[in-house]
Amino acid sequence: MEMVNVHAAKTHLSQLLARVEAGEEIVIGRAGHPVARLVPFAGVATPRRRFGGWRGRGWISDDFDAPLPESILKAFLGEE
Repeated sequence: MEMVNVHAAKTHLSQLLARVEAGEEIVIGRAGHPVARLVPFAGVATPRRRFGGWRGRGWISDDFDAPLPESILKAFLGEE
Protein backbone atom coordinates (compact mmCIF):
# COMPACT_ATOMS: atom_id res chain seq x y z
CA MET A 1 0.00 0.00 0.00
CA GLU A 2 1.54 3.25 -1.15
CA MET A 3 1.08 6.60 0.60
CA VAL A 4 0.56 9.65 -1.62
CA ASN A 5 0.38 13.23 -0.35
CA VAL A 6 -2.69 15.37 -1.01
CA HIS A 7 -1.05 17.54 -3.68
CA ALA A 8 0.12 14.49 -5.64
CA ALA A 9 -3.32 12.90 -5.28
CA LYS A 10 -5.03 16.01 -6.70
CA THR A 11 -2.50 16.24 -9.53
CA HIS A 12 -2.61 12.56 -10.53
CA LEU A 13 -6.14 11.56 -9.51
CA SER A 14 -7.03 9.85 -12.79
CA GLN A 15 -3.86 7.70 -12.67
CA LEU A 16 -4.54 6.82 -9.03
CA LEU A 17 -8.11 5.81 -9.90
CA ALA A 18 -6.83 3.57 -12.69
CA ARG A 19 -4.53 1.84 -10.21
CA VAL A 20 -7.39 1.45 -7.72
CA GLU A 21 -9.59 -0.05 -10.45
CA ALA A 22 -6.83 -2.59 -11.03
CA GLY A 23 -7.17 -3.67 -7.39
CA GLU A 24 -4.51 -1.61 -5.65
CA GLU A 25 -5.18 0.29 -2.41
CA ILE A 26 -3.69 3.76 -2.02
CA VAL A 27 -3.41 5.84 1.16
CA ILE A 28 -3.64 9.62 0.92
CA GLY A 29 -1.69 11.43 3.60
CA ARG A 30 -1.14 14.93 4.87
CA ALA A 31 2.20 15.84 6.47
CA GLY A 32 3.20 12.16 6.53
CA HIS A 33 0.07 11.02 8.39
CA PRO A 34 -2.57 8.86 6.69
CA VAL A 35 -5.88 10.65 6.18
CA ALA A 36 -7.84 8.57 3.66
CA ARG A 37 -7.66 5.30 1.79
CA LEU A 38 -8.66 4.77 -1.85
CA VAL A 39 -10.05 1.28 -2.36
CA PRO A 40 -12.01 -0.34 -5.21
CA PHE A 41 -15.76 0.20 -4.92
CA ALA A 42 -17.63 -2.98 -4.08
CA GLY A 43 -21.08 -2.30 -5.53
CA VAL A 44 -24.17 -3.60 -3.82
CA ALA A 45 -25.42 -6.65 -5.65
CA THR A 46 -29.09 -6.31 -6.43
CA PRO A 47 -31.02 -9.54 -6.82
CA ARG A 48 -32.43 -10.22 -10.26
CA ARG A 49 -36.16 -9.77 -10.52
CA ARG A 50 -38.24 -12.82 -11.30
CA PHE A 51 -41.01 -12.44 -13.84
CA GLY A 52 -44.33 -13.17 -12.16
CA GLY A 53 -42.93 -12.92 -8.64
CA TRP A 54 -46.16 -11.32 -7.37
CA ARG A 55 -48.47 -13.81 -9.10
CA GLY A 56 -51.29 -14.84 -6.78
CA ARG A 57 -50.60 -12.11 -4.20
CA GLY A 58 -53.09 -9.54 -5.44
CA TRP A 59 -56.67 -9.62 -6.63
CA ILE A 60 -59.23 -7.42 -8.30
CA SER A 61 -62.84 -7.50 -7.18
CA ASP A 62 -65.40 -8.78 -9.68
CA ASP A 63 -67.29 -5.47 -9.45
CA PHE A 64 -64.18 -3.32 -9.94
CA ASP A 65 -65.58 -1.52 -12.97
CA ALA A 66 -69.20 -1.45 -11.83
CA PRO A 67 -70.91 1.95 -11.66
CA LEU A 68 -70.54 3.82 -8.37
CA PRO A 69 -73.49 4.13 -6.01
CA GLU A 70 -75.42 7.39 -6.49
CA SER A 71 -74.38 8.85 -3.11
CA ILE A 72 -70.66 8.36 -3.77
CA LEU A 73 -70.94 9.65 -7.34
CA LYS A 74 -72.66 12.84 -6.12
CA ALA A 75 -69.94 13.31 -3.47
CA PHE A 76 -67.24 13.08 -6.18
CA LEU A 77 -69.08 15.55 -8.36
CA GLY A 78 -69.61 17.94 -5.44
CA GLU A 79 -73.39 17.82 -5.69
CA GLU A 80 -73.97 17.00 -2.00
